[in-house]
Amino acid sequence: MEKKHLSTFANDVIGRCARKLDTSFDSLVEEFEREWEPESGHYSRKLVEFCSSKALTVACGAIGETISNEKEEKKVLVNDNPIQDEVPLFYSDILTLLVDQEPTVGEDAFFWLAKLVPLAADTVNGRFTFETLTAPTANRLHFPGYDKFFKEIQGCVKHLQKQEIPKGVVNRKNGRLTLTNYAVYFEASSVLYYEDAIKFDLSKDIEHSVKPVATGPWGAPLFDKAVLYESSELQEGVVLEFPEITSSTRRDHWLALIKEIMLLHKFLLKFKVSSPLEVWEIHARTILGIIRLHAAREMLRFSPPEPKSFLTFALMDELPKGDYVLRELAESLKNFTTGQPSSASSILRNLSVSQQSIPVKPEQIIGDQELVQQPENLSSLENALNQSREEAKEVGIVKATVEGLREEGICKSAQILMGLLRPLGSVVPSTRRILEWEQPFLTSAVIFTTLVIIYRGWTGKCISAFLLWMVANMLLARWKRIPERLEKVVIFKDSNQSTIVENLVSAQHGLQTAHRVMQKTNIALLKVWSILVSKAPKHTNIVMMVMAFCAITLAVIPFKFVLMGATLYIFLSTSKLRKRMQSEEGDRRLREWWDSIPVMSVEVVENK
Repeated sequence: MEKKHLSTFANDVIGRCARKLDTSFDSLVEEFEREWEPESGHYSRKLVEFCSSKALTVACGAIGETISNEKEEKKVLVNDNPIQDEVPLFYSDILTLLVDQEPTVGEDAFFWLAKLVPLAADTVNGRFTFETLTAPTANRLHFPGYDKFFKEIQGCVKHLQKQEIPKGVVNRKNGRLTLTNYAVYFEASSVLYYEDAIKFDLSKDIEHSVKPVATGPWGAPLFDKAVLYESSELQEGVVLEFPEITSSTRRDHWLALIKEIMLLHKFLLKFKVSSPLEVWEIHARTILGIIRLHAAREMLRFSPPEPKSFLTFALMDELPKGDYVLRELAESLKNFTTGQPSSASSILRNLSVSQQSIPVKPEQIIGDQELVQQPENLSSLENALNQSREEAKEVGIVKATVEGLREEGICKSAQILMGLLRPLGSVVPSTRRILEWEQPFLTSAVIFTTLVIIYRGWTGKCISAFLLWMVANMLLARWKRIPERLEKVVIFKDSNQSTIVENLVSAQHGLQTAHRVMQKTNIALLKVWSILVSKAPKHTNIVMMVMAFCAITLAVIPFKFVLMGATLYIFLSTSKLRKRMQSEEGDRRLREWWDSIPVMSVEVVENK
């Protein structure tokens, strides 16, 4: 019996759900009203969601066949609701979808469905998947595109059913790759067939990594289209090259998939997920994520989507607070029960995915009938997801500004650096005036204050006072509303523009200066090495005696007196008294001693 306060469309949806559940319209409404709390409001919307969720648990049992036969039957937009706020609905034979005021699927409806049936998206990355799918259409998911996405998922599942796990070991060059939820297999190609494969196990608890790498003839890094897999079990890394003419999209896709499998097993090991049912559920979620990614790539061929939006563990590895989300995901697994028809593992089973291609123990059904259960309470997981998503938006805005600075040329970057350091320019001359005794009274005051601080042990208190002074300046800037008035930092450059030739000459002089600094640094390090290994015995004896004397001094004299002595030496070394007492002969002997230290010979060889 239809309800007058509901729209015609809502009555039709509830009626179809009742027929799907083999019950009456009134019985379904009465069951909802026994659980519904009037204080929560939104009676109409929650009634339709309740009926749809119950019907979905039944539809999940034959989800593969339902997708194949799915047809759009009805589109209705409703703007009048005399009693409660009622969201317009749009549905097909398989499921009921909440949509916006136009024939498009809304983000909340997309995520709501993902929580009930993790086919189009997963609970963890559902909103990120929606944003990626709707990026080319101004964040609007039209039903033809949504329907095509499901059809592409079905096509990927059919392809997955035909796959087999390669076996054997071989070490050849050309061939094909096969990725499973445990390993990567490389099959060498011969003239007529593929030979046995070499296996790279991604599930072991070992140190292994995968990263992009450039390859080319004679070892020249010319083509950035390869993947380097390194493992503690291998003596050297394995390079897997993906030949492409235009871009590295294919390589990036494989790189993301391999990383996802590695992160999957890292998650299982970190949170000690040992139950076969829980392990298989996580595997099923990962497999469905990879299926969605393939489906999205087929649907958006002209602009391939970013893989991490469909891959749970790769996404959480980059998102801020992603580790918190994974912790909540591990906790939610404890509430997982067998026979749950809307779980990822049940979805895969109902899609008839072959166990040969997924070598994990599937969940067991208790009794002859599946249990019809509502999804578990994932409020803590959703809260962690929402917090991570909000912080990700803030970080994304910041990264956009950082990328803008990284695109600047070397000349402009140097101008920005000099402009940012300009406020510190007044500190250097002031320090120089104090050290060179240009103002004797001020220098004497600084020496006396420094010695008192060191002697009384007030160093920590002085640092605390400096930090509090910085806090006060920050609060003062906020009180003056400087952040509101200061939108950007303005750096002024000289009006006299340098020519291209002058810039090239300056760059050349800069490189020559950097080269000389590197040479002097290498020479100094090699001389120190000669002293340490007694390549120069006379110099080593002198250094050992000096070091022994310093060690005895530090052991006998309190350290604060050593600091006071060092402070006096620094200030007195630049005074007129020190210059009058300075011995040119002593400085010359020290320089000659340093020059007489032999340098260790160096040979650069290729690491084989």
